[in-house]
Amino acid sequence: MPAVTVQDFTGVYSEQPFMQGLLESAATDKNIHWFDCTQIDGTDCYCDDEAQAILRQQIESVGNDSFGIHFFDNGNYHYMSMLWTDSVQEPFDLVVFDHHPDMQPPRFEGILSCGGWIKEVLGHNKFVQNVIVIGVADHLVEEIREDLTQVNSAEILNRVTFIRESEIASLSSHFSHLTSLSSSLYISIDKDALSTAEAATNWDQGSLTFEQLADTLQTLAQNRKILGIDVCGERARDMGFEDTATADALNNALNKKIYNMLMTLATRGDSAPSAE
Repeated sequence: MPAVTVQDFTGVYSEQPFMQGLLESAATDKNIHWFDCTQIDGTDCYCDDEAQAILRQQIESVGNDSFGIHFFDNGNYHYMSMLWTDSVQEPFDLVVFDHHPDMQPPRFEGILSCGGWIKEVLGHNKFVQNVIVIGVADHLVEEIREDLTQVNSAEILNRVTFIRESEIASLSSHFSHLTSLSSSLYISIDKDALSTAEAATNWDQGSLTFEQLADTLQTLAQNRKILGIDVCGERARDMGFEDTATADALNNALNKKIYNMLMTLATRGDSAPSAE
């Protein structure tokens, strides 16, 4: 069974019965790890060096011996995927589901952010080969090209493929491209790539359906080694929803479906390459 790690930065999981079930199970199940990160300073949107040191210790304590599933709160903490991928010690391709490119040049040099973590991965991780980002808003693709050109970093886009939001309706037509990825993958899911009918997040959302997400993951997992899968995109606790109970119920149901889907992939054996 894959290890499951939850890093709770805001306490939002307390509103979700399914996630509270994982918290209860963590007391007795060695495959489930729950970290209360609510008292760690310097983590919201930007992650400073002191916070990184604490979070890396958590990751190290879990270990990286096998495929793991990681939940880490809302999209402000998507930079956690950089910290998790830093523990990978073999070549891999990174597949990201996100409504945003997350490749912004840093406002403050050397500060890790939720909006620029993919750029940081491409810049310093010697094992990442290529990145594919699925569900990005069309206009943001063009904007990030301009932003990176202005700071003389446009060359990193040679290793990036975007599947835009406008292409989501025909996502299955891109499966042949997905099958050309390497035999080892790391997958990061920000639920803001999904439609508002599927999730309630703290960022503007795309139009991906759960069925499209599940079908794509099934395709990606065939005959490949999945090194890890991250899930973020909860609602922010201080962000007003007209009906927070409905938003929490929506996210609770989605997290349960995602968890069960990922467990099915792992236990079916699709997370490792087939014998040749």
